[in-house]
Amino acid sequence: MAKDNGSDVVAFLTGFVVGGLVGAAVALLFAPQSGEETRAQIRSKGVEVAEKAKEEAEKARLRAEQALEEARAKAEAVAADLRRRAEELQAQGQVVLEESRKQLAEAVEGTRKAVTRARGGAPSEEPAA
Repeated sequence: MAKDNGSDVVAFLTGFVVGGLVGAAVALLFAPQSGEETRAQIRSKGVEVAEKAKEEAEKARLRAEQALEEARAKAEAVAADLRRRAEELQAQGQVVLEESRKQLAEAVEGTRKAVTRARGGAPSEEPAA
């Protein structure tokens, strides 16, 4: 999208400068004045066109900076959202892991009790794994 804006600005500036030059040339060709007056008018028009081109270039630069800032802000917001989601998933994973450990410990203890009952004796003195 930014690429389109850049080409639009370049096209506009090119058209602006070319249009100004063509208009100035036509005006000079059809104006009934001396060579000195014509040269002065050419200088004057050239200065005007240059100033307008500078103004348009500055406006284009400001628009590009604004677009860059907006893009940067959006990227930062997306990154913050992704970090938040990753932290949520990590917390959910930790809960699932703790529940799984608890269920495993209960299953091991239940198996140990079943084995003890099957042997018909007291619980063994083996340390828990």
